[in-house]
Amino acid sequence: MALPFLSNRAKKRDQIVAIDLGSRTTKAVCLQRKGDGYALASFVVKDAPAYEKQLSPQVLGEHLKSVMQALDVKARQVILVVGVNDALIRHAELPQVTITDMRAMLKINSKNYLQQELPDHVFDCQILPPRTTAPGAPEAAKPSPRHRVLVGAAKRSLVRDLQAATKQIGLACSEIVPGVVAPVNAFEAAQPEAFAKDVVALVDIGFKSSSINILLDGELILSRVVEIGGERLTTGLAEAMNISVAEAEGIKVGMPQEVQQTIQPLLAPLGRELRASIDFFEHQHDKAVSQVYVSGGAARSEFFLENLQGELMVGCKNWNPVSFLEMALPVQQMAELESNLSQLAVATGAAASVI
Repeated sequence: MALPFLSNRAKKRDQIVAIDLGSRTTKAVCLQRKGDGYALASFVVKDAPAYEKQLSPQVLGEHLKSVMQALDVKARQVILVVGVNDALIRHAELPQVTITDMRAMLKINSKNYLQQELPDHVFDCQILPPRTTAPGAPEAAKPSPRHRVLVGAAKRSLVRDLQAATKQIGLACSEIVPGVVAPVNAFEAAQPEAFAKDVVALVDIGFKSSSINILLDGELILSRVVEIGGERLTTGLAEAMNISVAEAEGIKVGMPQEVQQTIQPLLAPLGRELRASIDFFEHQHDKAVSQVYVSGGAARSEFFLENLQGELMVGCKNWNPVSFLEMALPVQQMAELESNLSQLAVATGAAASVI
């Protein structure tokens, strides 16, 4: 399910570095080739630069340099992941032409295919396989003259800035991956059976926004961004308890008993938005979502998962996005891995897209 906006990949790299540029924290992983597979060699969870509408290439370059130093790797190629609000994903039907021609068609007339004008955007496409006919259902009269395609788009200026930021510190940006689709890549690698056979929702809780992807028999059917994230929970808790945002963040993760009644109404709007997406999917496809897999910082909290499950009326649990990798971490990072697992789904998914 890889969907990079540019690709300059070499086959079977010795090292794969993927950096998830979150608005509050940057998460990065380094995978080291080991035989026919890969091992997790290092990871970083690091505060992002002070949030701006758009970081300059100079500021971003210095930040990327510090991330690479923390990873302690020699790789010169990196995969960058852009936030869920910086890239969009759409399903479309396009003529049966090459990917290059599809990109050109979308650049000329995105509204015709995506029902949205997207000037000065970069596009990429992934052709989806034809849907199989259900047993007992009538065969289609003739093959469709169009491809079912998953389309990604990002502003050209953003792609250009990311390339400039990496170039100024001596790196090459080999892929740029939409953050919204990255957890799908990680889930496919980490839980291939559930990916291929189950109806599941992947929810990633970010700082500013959250995303939900619904998978049916190994296909991404619905992808949506919800403008509610961990920041709203933190600021709401800080206001309700008259404490600092930093104190509220610490309390939110621990979820002590005394603040549960304060947290529950803050979670409800997020639960309603996610439930609406599930309801839409279930109505359209007459299939019930059997499990919700949650990633992001908030997924570390059992209290959060229990309350989200109550709102969604579907089982919710966190998952291990690096379970398909061998472990080759330094001793100190092995001790830190469990508490950071839920935040590595996006970076790991971006790395998995080139394996």
